[in-house]
Amino acid sequence: MEEKSLPNHRRLPVGMNGPHSVTLPLMTERPFVPTDFVVPRELVGPGFRLAPLGPEHNAADHAAWSGSMEHIRATPGFAGRPWPHVMSASQNLADLEQHAADFAARTGFTYTVLPTDRPDAQEVLGCVYIYPPQNGDAGAASIRSWVRADHADLDTVLYAAVRDWLAHDWPFESVDYAPRR
Repeated sequence: MEEKSLPNHRRLPVGMNGPHSVTLPLMTERPFVPTDFVVPRELVGPGFRLAPLGPEHNAADHAAWSGSMEHIRATPGFAGRPWPHVMSASQNLADLEQHAADFAARTGFTYTVLPTDRPDAQEVLGCVYIYPPQNGDAGAASIRSWVRADHADLDTVLYAAVRDWLAHDWPFESVDYAPRR
């Protein structure tokens, strides 16, 4: 029988000395969001709409961030991080597939920032990442967001809308989201 890794679980060995050794999942911490929490699928703000990031956004997402790498690196929350870095469209697709898998597993939530006047989702203005903090604090979230360099004026608007959305519609006790000036 193949073992599958479960988010927020540690494998507990049982019967380690016998021929019928098995492992059982052991919850070691709370899930990132409560199981009964309905994860928002959209946020509409002034000049933007958030939607879950997925493989269907690959071309527009890749164009958005790859054309704004220096701007993203200068965005609060991204200094000293390994991303953005040069990636092919196929590497970006794998990254988007992982974000979609995280969203489905409820272990992290990445939203694409879309313009409100382009319902076809063929233009990406930025991204919002909602993930557990590295220290694993229960009830906490680490947030990062970026917008394209040619939409830099949207950054503070997006920040304020996401900050308020997290405070009112999400179950987090604390949020780490680098403030904008």
